[in-house]
Amino acid sequence: MEIQALSAFVTKTGSEKTIDVLFENEDFVLSSCSNVSVADVTVQSILRQSIVHFYFCVDGSAVFSFGPHYSREISKHKNYFFYNPEKDLPFGLTISPSTRMVSLSISLEGLHKLFIPDALPFLKPENVKVKFYDEREIPSSLVVVLNQLFSVTLSENSRKLYYHGKALELLSLYFSDQKPDTESCPFLNDQETVRKIKHAKEHLLKSADAPPSLKELAKIAGLNEYQLKVGFKEIYGNTVFGYLLDHKLDHARTLLDTRQLQVNEVAYQVGYANPSHFIAAFKKKFGITPKKYLMGKN
Repeated sequence: MEIQALSAFVTKTGSEKTIDVLFENEDFVLSSCSNVSVADVTVQSILRQSIVHFYFCVDGSAVFSFGPHYSREISKHKNYFFYNPEKDLPFGLTISPSTRMVSLSISLEGLHKLFIPDALPFLKPENVKVKFYDEREIPSSLVVVLNQLFSVTLSENSRKLYYHGKALELLSLYFSDQKPDTESCPFLNDQETVRKIKHAKEHLLKSADAPPSLKELAKIAGLNEYQLKVGFKEIYGNTVFGYLLDHKLDHARTLLDTRQLQVNEVAYQVGYANPSHFIAAFKKKFGITPKKYLMGKN
């Protein structure tokens, strides 16, 4: 399949120098996108019919514009997943200065080759004509791989092999975070219920400094507590507040990576009144204390 049929970064107008095709074969295309200018750069592209498109924003932000009335922003460490079996969807992508993004586009047949059909819900025959959209935070394991795509220096002979391996690594890490088939949970057969649970997750993260109770969150989402608890665990593989804790600790590690804050300051910034509780939680998750983590960065 030609790159024009797969690549999420194919441009009709705009700056061609913004896009770098890292790897392509008959099934998928891996591309990077960097705006090193001081102004926004807009490219025109297409979500190809029956092609699975992934966008990973490593730094900065960009805005997808689908026609004159609908747009959606992607920000740092966010990932969008698009699959539309009905038609091609043209869109504009406005990329802010200092933005780095990675695109991976793969045919449905290509995914079938990599996964057994029962492993992913949207690969099942009955779902081939169902649209899928997902938005999530990029886990730290994926951030590491994405940054490597921008920092590595390779000989011409090794480029193809390296980027092919990285494309497969991105897919394996992305789908390793997929939880069991939603058909196993009766609450998740209803797409509206899934939408409400995702809304609850977004509200939870926005209110991370003063999170609502489970009862309050369920009311905000328009669900009962049991639906929220069971559905949240099925989608995200964790309890509501276990998910929030993981989010806080991942954010804490990002803050430590900046080397601009002391351990106690990071603890307070992610919502811990007692730094010792933060240290214990950090060690339990990452297997190392924050102080030793910082020392290892030297």
